[in-house]
Amino acid sequence: MELHIEKLAYGGDGLARLPADERGPGKMVFLPFVIPGEQVSATLAESRSGFARARLTKVLTPSSHRVVPQCPYFLRCGGCQYQHIDYPAQIRFKLDILRETLRRTAKLELDLDIQLHPSSPWNYRNRTRLQIGHVPAFSLGYFRTGSHQLLPVESCPISSPLINQGIVAAWQLGRQGLVPAAVRDVQFFANHDDSTMLVEISVQPQIGESDCRPFAAALTSTLNPVRGVSVFATSRAYDESRPQTWVRNQLSIAGGAGHLTYRALGHDYRVSAGSFFQTNRLLVDELGSIATASATGRVALDLYAGVGLFTPSLAGKFETVVAVEASPYAFADLKHNAASNVRTIRATIEAFLDKQAARLKPDFVLADPPRAGLGNRAAAALCRTSASQVTYVSCDPATLSRDLRLLLESGFRVQRAHLFDLFPQTAHMETVLHLER
Repeated sequence: MELHIEKLAYGGDGLARLPADERGPGKMVFLPFVIPGEQVSATLAESRSGFARARLTKVLTPSSHRVVPQCPYFLRCGGCQYQHIDYPAQIRFKLDILRETLRRTAKLELDLDIQLHPSSPWNYRNRTRLQIGHVPAFSLGYFRTGSHQLLPVESCPISSPLINQGIVAAWQLGRQGLVPAAVRDVQFFANHDDSTMLVEISVQPQIGESDCRPFAAALTSTLNPVRGVSVFATSRAYDESRPQTWVRNQLSIAGGAGHLTYRALGHDYRVSAGSFFQTNRLLVDELGSIATASATGRVALDLYAGVGLFTPSLAGKFETVVAVEASPYAFADLKHNAASNVRTIRATIEAFLDKQAARLKPDFVLADPPRAGLGNRAAAALCRTSASQVTYVSCDPATLSRDLRLLLESGFRVQRAHLFDLFPQTAHMETVLHLER
């Protein structure tokens, strides 16, 4: 069938419509790797009551924004969705998606400009996780688009140069039979100037770090910048059909150090294996500066604080900062990185807000939740605090918009909005909203 692409939807797919018939308007059709304004030929892949999905077969009328992808794995690899679009257009499309999502879900029509913060479009990632296969031979790569099948890759142009060296080294050791069959994935994490790297590997249950020491030693010998190799035993048996459900725990160190030092915002942060840190190595300082720029008052809450990326900046502005984090790995780093006027609390955000937020009477709250967002319970509890200022840092416009409805209903208004393109070539985006009431 022939389709006209109307726009891009969040997630990367283009939206088109089937022709209208006697039953009503044409059904929406979603298909990947297209650009608004294009005329394409497509094959129907799935049809449901409210929408359909299709596969692109040929671009009949290409957009002026269509470019040749730089990565040989694009279209097959599930990591990137936008490499066929020139970079300036990628950002504009993301801006359109953000505005539409806020309008549709949060019922918010922003009457202010969203400030754009672009990135260098390549080699920006400081953290990359790759899957490992052992049958019929060693392979290292990402999941194929729309599946959990392994696509072997030997380079990744959105990852840092040092991480690409790590990929080459892992392939070399795997072909030599030095990667244990129990290893299911490997994650490379590089520091601020791409000079040092941690390696994290996930293994099957009941596999000790001693089983991985030869691999750790070989990797450290092959790649000198590797500071340490950490092992996470998974909490359930490997399930080929559901690898995304692995839960990593039981951290042990197979070789070297379990942390590295990351310089950002004028501070040195200890970041350990298992701890989260912002992935775009080129925009960390800018993101931190913008997120804390308008914060004023006496008491600040730093929710989902992680290792404390925003905490030192807040500590320089407030008498007291309360930083809350649930992850045991990140919380240990948070305590290490915190200044003397920072109180660190290990708890879920819901439990903390329910029990302590009212007593603390915060003036300012910074929330940087994972992709799932705050959720109704935490958002409602946040609305009940005394805070007159909230900065919401979000990596998912859908959950941001859902949470924003409650914040707006409680009297908050968006004063400034920023879109950070932390993930060029992909459909992901980072939003920073400054709210006041």
